[in-house]
Amino acid sequence: MTILWLIFVVFNLISNDFGEWTAYTWLGISVMYIAIYSFDYFNQYLTIQNNVIKENHLFGKKINLNEIKRIKKFAGDYILQTDKTELTINTQIIDQNSLTELNAELEKLNVEWT
Repeated sequence: MTILWLIFVVFNLISNDFGEWTAYTWLGISVMYIAIYSFDYFNQYLTIQNNVIKENHLFGKKINLNEIKRIKKFAGDYILQTDKTELTINTQIIDQNSLTELNAELEKLNVEWT
């Protein structure tokens, strides 16, 4: 998507006046895509530190491991539930070695698995 938006920006700058607002909009969108990709590339999807499991993205959730009451397996995902919140973990984008470590950490918890 980033390459597509950059092509739109270059095409617009070549064919139109530099003062067009659409060129700046497309430039902003392509910069946003680059920033999101860079953040996801350099940060892991999920981390467990200090007894807290956290999604590492802009509006990522975090849950204390000792607050988890139930873990559901649904369509390859883990849904961690507390009394107040829920965290869905997409296991298909986690490296196999990291998934093994995640499973070991979750199995240490004394919670209901469904």
